[in-house]
Amino acid sequence: MVHYELNPLPTGSTWIDARVKDASSYLPPFLLGPFWFVLARRRCRSTKGWYHLFYQYNPDSAVWGNITWGHAVSTDLIHWLYLPLAMVPDSWFDWHGVWTGSATMLPDGRIVMLYTGDTDNYVQVQNLAYPANLSDPLLLDWVKYPDNPVLVPPTGIAPEDFRDPTTAWLGADRKWRITLGSKVNKTGIALVYTTTNFTTYELLDNLLHAVPGTGMWECVDFYPVSMNGSSGLDTSANGAGIKHVLKASLDDTKLDHYALGTYYSENDTWVPDNPDEDVGIGLRYDYGWYYASKTFYDQETERRILFGWINETDTEYDDLEKGWASLQSIPRTVLFDNKTGTNILQWPVEEIESLRLNSTDFDSVLVEPGTVVKLDIGTATQLDIYAEFEIESLGIFEKTNEEEGGCIGGAAGRSSLGPFGLLVIADETLSELTPIYFLPSNTSDGSTTTYFCADETRSSKASDVFKPVYGSTVPVLEGETYSMRVLVDHSIIESFAQGGRTVITSRIYPTEAIYGAARLFLFNNATGVNVKATLKIWELNSAFIHPFPLDQFQ
Repeated sequence: MVHYELNPLPTGSTWIDARVKDASSYLPPFLLGPFWFVLARRRCRSTKGWYHLFYQYNPDSAVWGNITWGHAVSTDLIHWLYLPLAMVPDSWFDWHGVWTGSATMLPDGRIVMLYTGDTDNYVQVQNLAYPANLSDPLLLDWVKYPDNPVLVPPTGIAPEDFRDPTTAWLGADRKWRITLGSKVNKTGIALVYTTTNFTTYELLDNLLHAVPGTGMWECVDFYPVSMNGSSGLDTSANGAGIKHVLKASLDDTKLDHYALGTYYSENDTWVPDNPDEDVGIGLRYDYGWYYASKTFYDQETERRILFGWINETDTEYDDLEKGWASLQSIPRTVLFDNKTGTNILQWPVEEIESLRLNSTDFDSVLVEPGTVVKLDIGTATQLDIYAEFEIESLGIFEKTNEEEGGCIGGAAGRSSLGPFGLLVIADETLSELTPIYFLPSNTSDGSTTTYFCADETRSSKASDVFKPVYGSTVPVLEGETYSMRVLVDHSIIESFAQGGRTVITSRIYPTEAIYGAARLFLFNNATGVNVKATLKIWELNSAFIHPFPLDQFQ
């Protein structure tokens, strides 16, 4: 489908151990990678409609090291063409790696790129680069500012704790601001700098924000969302009717956390709406295998678009055997959820629908307690599934999983109200399967808490891969059915509950449920409810991802 892996792959690779399979069975045909996503830059007049993706890449191996910037372009965020390397570690100020960065489009059409370099002395510094030729829509050549670095760690910040500058936003004083991640002891912090020219900077006395106990913040992102609109906002937008999202990737846990709050431009500080759900201790972008994410604003379509990195959950030896590692998620739009007022909504970009082929509808399929229902759609390796579930009480009430931590018990646990949902990437005998499901639980105050979960414990017969149970609560408002959208792509599953209030990414390694052997099922493991499921399921085509034909480009 479209989970992007950008390296040419060796053919006929052999999977190891008991998995004597072609390694390409784990390569989703519609996702792009490898290694860390760095930035998806907006498209603009100077790039003639191309989206540009720059990503951290080791050209010599499938493991960490020799970090350079790979470069790919697309006109639709789905089909990608990879280009020659954009930047390599060839200067003292990035000798040990060209790390994460962000681009800013200036009003006059210029593009500035700030990125972290790891110096010859292993000091993290911020460097400036810009296109050698703005009239080149492919932005093939980049120039590093000769007086780099433009920022070095300030007093009190360790040399290894100063990285990942954001896209800049413009203040009322006509100065640009950037923030980047660091820590002081165990407190994660976001520093703020101002600049008028992107070569000289002033460190502000105030931190944008800090949260004790969260450790090093990396890949910080900061952007506005409209409280009442259905469009994204430019990074510099502020004022009435606007909230700001502050997101940090926590280096200690490798989780992406965010919070909603208010940005006070008069002193460049941000305050969370709910201190109990502050950055690093509350909401997450994704409750599965997802990290180092970054948004950008597409001014042509007025969308805030999010990319994230899906790392491997097998061993480093496995990655070296198959010759590649890590992928990019399906791009997602980001909006404020004005129904709950407490979270964002993430949803696959509409361009993914261009891959839809034939569809199959199922209406009010009855799934009785303790049963599994096969959905006759044929091969089920590349799917776009939209499903709604209604429950009908049978008057049987038992203790729920509430005290057991919701998703922790997995899909095999039973309670009066759940779990129920889908079994994806399953083989015919259900020896391999990945349940994506809801688990409503009655609480002591008489209300219902709903969990949205993904159980990978039976996703693969392989013994040396990580197979957890993921999930969290999801708001289900009065009058809403339980709804999920699930994108299935061979070994990647991206699941969106209740319009994208809670999202889970799964990285799995099936050994039996591959290619034509993969099937799709409904299940209901509740003891006290019947479930009726209504679904629309599309088979998805593969996206093309291959080298740009530079010899044919005019």
